Parts: sequence; C-alpha cells; structure tokens
Amino acid sequence: MWTTRSQRALAGSNPVRPFAQRRILLGVTGGIASYKSAHLARLLTQAGAEVDVVLTRSGQEFVGAVTFEALTGRPVHTALIAAGHALDHIKLARAAHAVVVAPATADFMARAAAGQADDLLSAVLLATTAPVLLVPAMNDRMWAHPQTGRNVSHLREIGYTVLDPDTGELAVGEGSGPGRMPEPPNILAHVGRLLERPGDLSGVRVLVTAGPTREAVDPVRFLSNRSSGKMGVALAEAAWRRGADVTLVCGPLGVDAPVGATVVSVETTEEMRLAVERHLPESRVLVMAAAPADFRPDVVAGQKIKKSQAPDALALAPTADILRSTVAARAPGTIVVGFALETDDVLAHAQGKLESKGLDLIVANDATEAGAGFGVDTNRVTVIGRTGAPEALPLMDKRDVADAILDRVVKLRGS
Repeated sequence: MWTTRSQRALAGSNPVRPFAQRRILLGVTGGIASYKSAHLARLLTQAGAEVDVVLTRSGQEFVGAVTFEALTGRPVHTALIAAGHALDHIKLARAAHAVVVAPATADFMARAAAGQADDLLSAVLLATTAPVLLVPAMNDRMWAHPQTGRNVSHLREIGYTVLDPDTGELAVGEGSGPGRMPEPPNILAHVGRLLERPGDLSGVRVLVTAGPTREAVDPVRFLSNRSSGKMGVALAEAAWRRGADVTLVCGPLGVDAPVGATVVSVETTEEMRLAVERHLPESRVLVMAAAPADFRPDVVAGQKIKKSQAPDALALAPTADILRSTVAARAPGTIVVGFALETDDVLAHAQGKLESKGLDLIVANDATEAGAGFGVDTNRVTVIGRTGAPEALPLMDKRDVADAILDRVVKLRGS
C-alpha cells in the first residue's frame, strides 16, 4: 500500500472543492466502457479524493487491479468473502462519502434493483448510507428494453442517482446509439454535486451570462473581444454543483459548456439581452459574467467588404446595456452580481457600476495584470458589496474564485 505522501502527490497540491479528504468508492463492472473508469479514478484522485476501487469478477476481465492501484495509490477490492476481509463490505460502505458505479451494466442494475448482495459491490450498496451514483453503459437495445427501464425507475425511486447514457459509438460493429457511458469529466461533475448535497443553493434558480458577443461587420467579419467565457462557465458549474437550477446564457465559448446547466447560446449583444430578459423573471440570482460588445457597426454590409472598397472609418453605435436593462424586471430579493474588467482606476469604476446599475456585488479585476482577466485559468479579483470594505482576493483558479463569489451570494440570501 502506498504511503500518505504518495497519495498526496497523486492528488496534486490544489485539491478541488468538494473532493478534498473525501472518500469515494468507485465500483467497476464488466463492460467495455470500463477502460474509461481508469480515467475517472485518476480524475477523482487528482481532485483530492481518496478512491477505493471495487472490481467485480467480470470487471476484472476488462481492466486489471494493478491499473487502479497505480492510479489511486490504494489497494483494489474484489472479493466478498476472503480470509481477513470478511467485513470489507461494511467497512467500505461506512467509509464512503459517495458510491459511484461506472460503468453500471444492465445485469448489475438489475441485481441492485432487486436488492441482491451476491458480490462485494452489490453488498456495499445495501450497507451504505452514502449517496449513490450509477452510470449505465450497455448496448442501445439493452438500454431500450422495458425491464431495464423498470429497473432504472426503481433505482431512482429508492434514492439513487442514475445518469442517462450518452448517444455515440458503441462496441465495434454495433454502430451508434444511446448506451455509451458519459465521459469521465462529466461523471466527475455529477460526483461533485452528489458530495455537496444538500447544497446551499439547492433549488435556487440562478441565471449566469458568459463569454463574448459578436457584432457583424459583414457576412464574414465581426467585432468582439478576448473573453473565453471561463469565468462564467466556472460560476455556472459551481452553482449547479451546489444544487442550483442553472441557466447559462453565453456567447461563443472558448471552453466546454458546463455539465448540468441549461445552455442558451447567443451571438449578438441584443440576443443576449433578450435571452436574459426571458429568463430573469424566474431567477433569484443573476450573475453577469459575460463580456458583451459595447459597440456594433452602425451599418452591416450585405456582402464581404473588399480591401479596395474598405471605408476610411467604421461608424459605430452603442449596444444595449444589458445589466442596466434588468433593473425594472428583477423580482424582489433577487441577488445581482456584476463584473468590472478595467484597465485603469479599477475600484473607482467598479464602485460606480455597483451604484448606477443597482448591484448587490460587483467583481472587479485588472485586465492588464498577468494571470488574470481573459483567456487564462486564474483570476485576481476584488469583491465590492453595498456595505463594508472591498475584499481583495489572492490570485486563484477561476473555479475557486467562482466558489468565493457564490459564498458571498449565499450569505446575502441568508441575510
């Protein structure tokens, strides 16, 4: 067994909320998708969790125990009854903060739905009080079978979270269809939400904007900015993980859309304004992290502007101020967070926006600072509220910045 130091080295120096010092039991059953389970074990360990892997007998036919030992730094468990391990199912069940079965085959889910305990993994399910996540993977015809549907419904009724499989390429010769195991980063996000349960934003409708907008100059050119959408996506991810019902209104993103959020894709500032207007009445938290274009061409050319016909100047008109336009439409008690990315007099400009746009919080940062602003994974921000002194946060990963902002949102909702 590896030392605690070795496990810390695997986890890295920056554990991710909420995985630090949490114990995850990862069950791996016998399906071809189990090759992805090795990646999931690595992601969980890198996030800071201690991962106990339970391999079923059929699972061992696809991936060996040594693989998981190397990725987690912990022994792998395989037998329900063995000398010196008679109570492993109880010990593992009690130690786990969450149980994840990925892949969960049709056979395993049928046995779990029936409450059988004929192997170590199914016995752990009966003995644990931790939240359980099942990640199905099977042939599309097996997934479509009525008995599989009944088993899934029953498992959800008894409190297990059962993901729907992805649609995509199945085993060789089987083509494409629903039955593919979701990708490990998506599963990781669901495990995070499971560990946060009950979340401090459970059931709260949160509306987040992210990314740039684009204003057409002609059919092939546009005005935009350097925003990647990383900060807004991190906020949407963190809010969903903490239990919120999240709608993300986003321009063209430079990162993947977040798991769990309802994503509304837009192109122009006006489209973003209309989408925010449509979803705001049902929202109780509004986080405007997008960087919509402040100007648009006064006239959009119908055809590509040739170099020989280029105008001496491009006439611009201001776009709508989305945040200001929401003031009258906000429901009473809605918490509103704005962002101020500036290049000079950062705090003064941010304070002015806080007051003129009726915000509860504004997050200010300097676009010229290395490691902060657009296109990077980190940010250094100052959070300004309606009362109290500005809070300058250190340079942090944008995921940590997102949680720091939401911590303050939760506090405002409580007050």
